[in-house]
Amino acid sequence: MGRTGRQLYHIWREGGVHTMTSEGQRGRHHRQILLPVIGPAGQERLRTGRVCVLGVGALGSQVAALLVRAGVGFLRLVDRDVVEWTNLQRQVLYEEGDVQAGLPKAVAAARALARIDHTVTLEPVVQDVDASSIRALIEDVDVVVDGSDNFELRYLLNDAALDLGKPWVYGGAVGTQGTTLTIVPGESACLRCVFPDPPPAGVAPTCDTAGVLGPVAAVIGALQASEVIKLLVGDRASLNRSLLSLDLWSLEIARIPVTRRGDCPACGRGERAFLEAKAPSRTVQLCGRDAVQVSVYPRPELNLEELAARLEPLGAVQHNPYLIRFTVDGYELTVFRDGRAIVRGTTDPAVARALYARYIGM
Repeated sequence: MGRTGRQLYHIWREGGVHTMTSEGQRGRHHRQILLPVIGPAGQERLRTGRVCVLGVGALGSQVAALLVRAGVGFLRLVDRDVVEWTNLQRQVLYEEGDVQAGLPKAVAAARALARIDHTVTLEPVVQDVDASSIRALIEDVDVVVDGSDNFELRYLLNDAALDLGKPWVYGGAVGTQGTTLTIVPGESACLRCVFPDPPPAGVAPTCDTAGVLGPVAAVIGALQASEVIKLLVGDRASLNRSLLSLDLWSLEIARIPVTRRGDCPACGRGERAFLEAKAPSRTVQLCGRDAVQVSVYPRPELNLEELAARLEPLGAVQHNPYLIRFTVDGYELTVFRDGRAIVRGTTDPAVARALYARYIGM
C-alpha cells in the first residue's frame, strides 16, 4: 500500500495544525528538560521524533500516553480492533463512551491523546498488519513499539525492522508477568536470537487463558516508553540490552543477558521467513475474546453504507464511519472498510468463515 494511497489512514488534528512555539508549550516539558540525560537538545529530538505503535491495547495505550506527555512529535497508532468492555480494566486511553460508540481503538486512542497535547501529530490506522502492509507502516518512523498481542506480528515486525534498520521495543504482559527487550538492528540481539521460533499453538499462555493484571501492563509500558525516549534522544549506551522479565505479584525481577547469534535465522543468516510469507492467515482467534478475525485477500474497499442497508432486513445493524456491527442468530459481526471482520460468539474458524461468506460474501 503506497504512501499516498492509504485510504484507511487519517491524520487526527482537531482544531487544525499547531506548532510547539509558545511559552506555555515550552513550559509543559520543563521538568523533563531539567534532566541532564535530556536537556533542551534532547527535548528537541523528541519533538521531531516519529514513532509507530503497533497495537494500542494494554501496552500500546500506556506507551502512547507517556510518549505524548513526553513531547514526541508524531505517533502512528495501528490497531485492528474496536474498544470492548473488557479493555477498560487495563487499557488506559479508553472509556465507556468509546465502547458504546463502537469506536476502533486507533481512533479512540487518537482522540484521547489529542486531549492531552493538541500539538502532537497523531495518525490512527485501523488495519490488520501483515507482510503486505508492515513496510509502509514503519519505513518513515524512527522507532517502533510492539503493543501487539500475538507472536505472528512480532516475528513479522522483527523481519521488517531488520530489513529497514528500524529499532523496536518488544513487550509482553500476561497474568502477573511481563517482559521487554530493546532490539537495535546491527547492534543487539534480534527477537529470533532469543526465541528462534514462535511457540507452538496452544502452548503459550494468553490473556484469555491466564488473565492479566492491569499494573503489569503499566510497568512494562513505562519501561518500553523509557527505551523509546532513550532511542529518540540518542542515548543508546543506556538502552536495555537484556531480556527483562518481572512478576509484579511476587516482585521477582530477572535480567537475562542476550547477545547476537551468528546462526540466528534472521539477523545471522538473513532469512525473512515471516516477511516473505506468501499469504497471511485468513483467520485469527483473538486474545481475550470469544471471537475470530476473518480477512480476505486481496483486500476489498467496502461501501459500508450500502452493506449496512443490505444487512438491516436480516438483523440488528449499528454503524459509524469506521465499521458496521451486525448481530444475527446470536453472533456479532464487526465489519471494517478493508473487508476484515471480527466474528464474535465463536472460536471456530470454520464457523466464522461460513458466517462471513453468508452475510458479507467471499
